[in-house]
Amino acid sequence: MIPIDWPTMVGFGGMGCIIWAYWYITANDQPNPFVQHGVNLAGAALLTISLLYHLNLASLVLEGFWASIAIWGLWKAFRKGKHA
Repeated sequence: MIPIDWPTMVGFGGMGCIIWAYWYITANDQPNPFVQHGVNLAGAALLTISLLYHLNLASLVLEGFWASIAIWGLWKAFRKGKHA
């Protein structure tokens, strides 16, 4: 049986954030980019914390790209000043 320790629980929280953000952008015709990218960034951060304890290099690199894209999306939204 796989142990469910605190890094795993943090990872589940991150997974939930990313799944929710994907649902959010799919379910809304005009999603708020601050919500979408902010929740994705939080999810990537939480999964990164988990991956630092239970290393999976491919997933860690993926989360780095995921966070970078979320930061880029937030930066674009701030530049446009778009508030939903």
